[in-house]
Amino acid sequence: MRQTRIPCVIMRGGSSRGPYFLESDLPSDTATRDAVLLAAMGSGHQLQVDGIGGANTLTSKVAIVAPSREEGVDVDYLFAQVDILKSIVDTRPNCGNMLAGVGPFAIEAGIVRPQGETTLVRIRNRNTGALIEALIQTPGGEVTYDGDAAIPGVPGTAAPIMLRFRQVAGAKTGKLFPTGARSEVIDGIEVSLVDCAMPMMILRAADVGTSAEAAPAEIDGDAALLARIEKLRMEAGRRMGFGDVTDSVVPKVGLVGPTEGADFAVRYLTPHAVHKALAVTGAICLAAAAKVPGTVVPPVAGDTVYIRHPGGVLDVPIAMNGEEDVAWAGMLRTARRIMEGTLLVPGRVWTGNAPLHKVAA
Repeated sequence: MRQTRIPCVIMRGGSSRGPYFLESDLPSDTATRDAVLLAAMGSGHQLQVDGIGGANTLTSKVAIVAPSREEGVDVDYLFAQVDILKSIVDTRPNCGNMLAGVGPFAIEAGIVRPQGETTLVRIRNRNTGALIEALIQTPGGEVTYDGDAAIPGVPGTAAPIMLRFRQVAGAKTGKLFPTGARSEVIDGIEVSLVDCAMPMMILRAADVGTSAEAAPAEIDGDAALLARIEKLRMEAGRRMGFGDVTDSVVPKVGLVGPTEGADFAVRYLTPHAVHKALAVTGAICLAAAAKVPGTVVPPVAGDTVYIRHPGGVLDVPIAMNGEEDVAWAGMLRTARRIMEGTLLVPGRVWTGNAPLHKVAA
């Protein structure tokens, strides 16, 4: 069987995992690149058994990294959500968890030179246009993954990676509230349609007969509830200017409600299954909505928004520019380099720029 070899690093970024590629190692045209990513992940099978995908939306993600040509920016980062069953590669959203691995990857790939005990990596997300500053631990001039930082949804501890997101309000639509309304009604349900780091449809969990503290499996197992939410999401996508979102993961869905020990609880849908923790970009969007009066999210007066999710409580420091713009939002993440080497994809998908290699049967 003739296959094409592609350099690849598998990393955990935040509470997600997937392959990280240099853009120069992938096809230059989008259609062929997407075909390579689908083959690499093993999409088209629920277990992704013929690839390296993890049979979960959190582990069927790809980061594509390149040196930036933009002054004041070190790295360009393109995120791809690879569908498990369908031949769909969605590059409309960003992923703040996979983003956590971009800085370490860029340093170890030689794109960014270590600066001392810590290294600042300035990242332009090509999905949304957002600018992110990542502070990476580089004692002795090398990336370290060992440390005492813990994040919900990930076992153990690791070196802290501080992320500060800028230019996130209206990342996809140009406005924090794409329709101009802080809340509106879809099919009898009050929702807030918010675009900040990640476009979202946010609604009160109780309004659709569930709880923001329900077990993810309980929501995932309620076919009628998921169908109702998807109907709302389809209309939300149309109102936000995305057209038919049947085959898109944008907008995501947030079911919010009261809780103890945090400002509010959320169940975050990705969008057809409940996240086992909470996406970084989703957390930022929820935090922004909490800072603006008139949304369905419980209002928060302080400088940090505390959000309870299935994995614990996430704190989101955030600063506003007036009521409808975000100056920045911060997040603590961790990452780990898991595997480095060569990924093989069938030669019928892409012949690549390197010679094809014969693999023994």
